Amino acid sequence: MQFGIFGVGDLGRDPLSGRTPTERDRLKALVEYAELADEVGLDVFATGEHHNPPFVISSPTTLLGHIAARTKKLLLSTSTTLITTNDPVKIAEDYAMLQHLADGRVDLMLGRGNTGPVYPWFGQDIRDGIALAVENYALLRRLWREDVVDWEGRFRTPLQGFTATPRPMDDVPPFVWHASIRSPEIAEQAAYYGDGFFHNNLFWPKEHVRQLVDLYRSRFEHYGHGRADQAFVGLAAHVFVRRNSQDAVREFRSYFNASSAYGNGPSLEDTMARTAVVVGSPQEVIERVLAYREHAGGDYQRQLFNVDGIGVPRETVLEQIESLGEIVPVLRKEFAVGRPAHVPDAPTHASLAAAAQEKAALPEEDPR
Repeated sequence: MQFGIFGVGDLGRDPLSGRTPTERDRLKALVEYAELADEVGLDVFATGEHHNPPFVISSPTTLLGHIAARTKKLLLSTSTTLITTNDPVKIAEDYAMLQHLADGRVDLMLGRGNTGPVYPWFGQDIRDGIALAVENYALLRRLWREDVVDWEGRFRTPLQGFTATPRPMDDVPPFVWHASIRSPEIAEQAAYYGDGFFHNNLFWPKEHVRQLVDLYRSRFEHYGHGRADQAFVGLAAHVFVRRNSQDAVREFRSYFNASSAYGNGPSLEDTMARTAVVVGSPQEVIERVLAYREHAGGDYQRQLFNVDGIGVPRETVLEQIESLGEIVPVLRKEFAVGRPAHVPDAPTHASLAAAAQEKAALPEEDPR
């Protein structure tokens, strides 16, 4: 099972100090977080993509390419690549190039984005979000898997005899997770292709999460990719940990109440009870996260933690990552207990390349 950290690169004011970092400081801090995550033994660093204030990450591949040169084992991912407003040709080329530079330590999470004004900035309409996600991904898959592509669709100009460069490393495209919090069409899309499904469940009760994940699992089996419990599921959590729970709750409450995402809504206690916001001692975090198997309908493959954002300062985020370095080994051990042997790990470049080589070595079927 993979464990890691993710964020969206929001530029938030620290309600305790009153300071807001500069864009440069925020970006430099993200690199530090990735380096420390690599050092303490986490598996994944994932970054978002936004093109509007107060966010600073408009070019995930630039950030991840820099991080690739400064880390050794960390798998580099996104916590949303906008499949709706990005050109699939550019996604195909950017992430194949990053894949080569990072020696295969790359996958990506596709999402639609929920900021309406951004769509027309890139010539699109948010009302076409689902249709864009479906059509653009169908083209992206072909660009990665076919050397020469002829294509015509609804949302971009046709392609004739087009080859995306560079080609994917070892002819193995990066693994794709489809991210959604409320759209069954995206769960269906992930299942249809046998890709991963990531539910960013920070704001949603477990009953809702379970419903959408169950849909994905059942359709994954329907399309013949394996049993429902072999589908690739990822979940999120927003974590704040201190040695005792009282200190954690007291400190995090200031950030929670001042946040545009959480503030002016249900209380911190109500949010913690219903969603994947986890604030407490290391043992409480472990117990809460282990219970996510219920949210996921069984064993799952990827658990990402949000530890930065909403104004939490750099020094505190680094402390949170250090704490995860102590918590994650316990979670690995506990999640392994009773995990059926037929439930796969999250795909990596190495596992996908090995599977491709094994398939190529099989004798061709007699066409008769």
